[in-house]
Amino acid sequence: MMSRKLRLGVNIDHVATIRNARGGTFPDPVRAARLAARAGADGITAHLREDRRHISDMDITRLTNEVNLPLNFEMAATEEMLGIALRHRPHAACIVPEKREERTTEGGLDAKGGLEKLKPYVARLSDAGIRVSLFIEADPAQLDAAKELGAPVVELHTGAYCEETGENRDRELKRIIDAAAYAAQLGLECHAGHGLTYDTVKPIAEIPTIVELNIGHFLIGEAVFCGLAEAMEKMRTLMDEARMGNA
Repeated sequence: MMSRKLRLGVNIDHVATIRNARGGTFPDPVRAARLAARAGADGITAHLREDRRHISDMDITRLTNEVNLPLNFEMAATEEMLGIALRHRPHAACIVPEKREERTTEGGLDAKGGLEKLKPYVARLSDAGIRVSLFIEADPAQLDAAKELGAPVVELHTGAYCEETGENRDRELKRIIDAAAYAAQLGLECHAGHGLTYDTVKPIAEIPTIVELNIGHFLIGEAVFCGLAEAMEKMRTLMDEARMGNA
């Protein structure tokens, strides 16, 4: 049986990327977050990177104080980011891998290999009432590690699925389907995201044990052609159609 309505988290990082390319205050990512709320988003995601290449500290302050949607704070497992999360107390904190030289997150967090490093971060965030998620590959060993760490939520990396075609894409999709089912067996709430577009979202949205998708870059790019509200509303419609078609 299909799970409850699939939630849409809109990542607004690249509104800030455009702003920072020229400096100043326009376009405003907080305005984009408000627009996302009106267009049917269920939450806002923002990644505060070590180098502040897009989202800024002030953006996080304003998103916390001015937007009436749950904030999912993407962060690396560093003391600096932990301190910021504990100060702002977002609804959720998603721990992601981060390399200074990467253009975007290149893969999932190695929860299995980083158990000892990650334990205190998961514990301190959880103790502060922040819902912790781990951005991981669709790999049973990584899901087992997430369970061991006590993170209640995992977000499956969909990048490889989106980049592949034909049989290779089918193979990646099966990995995600199997991982989402295993997450449910472990009692983990399962989200998914990275690289999803109009063309790739429906098969992921059809997976009954996935309850939230986080989508950003594609929506901001598509907004150049049709406007941000229309881009988000179309994504919301495709997600809902996928769920209703398999209810």
